Amino acid sequence: MRFGRASSQQDRYEREFRTIYSALYGTALRMTRDPDRAADLVQEASVRGYEAFDKFDGRNFKAWMLRIMTNLYINQYRKLYRTAGQVSLEDEHVEEAVAPPEEIPDIQIFSDMLEEEVEQALGDVPDTFRQAVILADIEGLSYDEIAVIVDVPVGTVRSRIARGRAHLRQSLERYAIERGYIKKSSIDE
Repeated sequence: MRFGRASSQQDRYEREFRTIYSALYGTALRMTRDPDRAADLVQEASVRGYEAFDKFDGRNFKAWMLRIMTNLYINQYRKLYRTAGQVSLEDEHVEEAVAPPEEIPDIQIFSDMLEEEVEQALGDVPDTFRQAVILADIEGLSYDEIAVIVDVPVGTVRSRIARGRAHLRQSLERYAIERGYIKKSSIDE
């Protein structure tokens, strides 16, 4: 990624970006639930980040880039909503990558089954709540960092995470009851 700015700033940006690329792509994939859209989102965020790199305060590059990417995603979502009039929340789920067999294949198979169910349950969570849960529980960001990224008060972040986790819990409890892993659920009460 060579853009034409001073080499030292360009090298610094590229070095910083390489360390967080996987995290950005993983977050984009969970947001968009589409590998091509996720790659496009990360690429666009990369270009925007590079163009604004002189405004970066040097504190938390990952949070700064996540904010850029999240804002791009929100803007794309709004644009799509305005032009289409309606956005389907039933996007095709991301196919799970086939992992190499582990030393204990039964555990790997069980783990893959649960991962698929968690991914499906996460996909069923409304976008606003899903985004907060992804940033907190998968990316490991603090509530304060999330508040900056999505540009809402910390209390709103806490609420969104709590509601997102509640959605996940209900979906996963239903799955566990259907499979006989647990007998009774608080969702039935």
